[in-house]
Amino acid sequence: VQLQAFGGGLVQAGGSLRLSCAASGGTFGSYTVGWFRQAPGKEREFVAAVSWSGGRIDYADSVKGRFTISRDNAKATVYLQMNSLKPEDTAVYYCAAGVFLRLISSYDYWGQGTEVTVSS
Repeated sequence: VQLQAFGGGLVQAGGSLRLSCAASGGTFGSYTVGWFRQAPGKEREFVAAVSWSGGRIDYADSVKGRFTISRDNAKATVYLQMNSLKPEDTAVYYCAAGVFLRLISSYDYWGQGTEVTVSS
């Protein structure tokens, strides 16, 4: 499975962005897809994930109520709608395909990342 993340950019605090993760090859519909982010000097952290059917969704506490993950298996695409953005959301965002929602080691396929910068 090849993944491509896009939709990042520069936005003011309180603004919104929608990230997309487009997949090609493989059986995208059978994978859990997650979003992770990595800020400069920090470790990569879990943001949100959705199971293959969309029936299970999980969010990091830091984004709960502000971010929404969704998937369209017909389009082989997963979205991350980010609202009420804060400067601390600034990071490179990666999408990945794997098995378990929060377990980063279960993700075998990674996109190239898209940069999100939130100005105060």
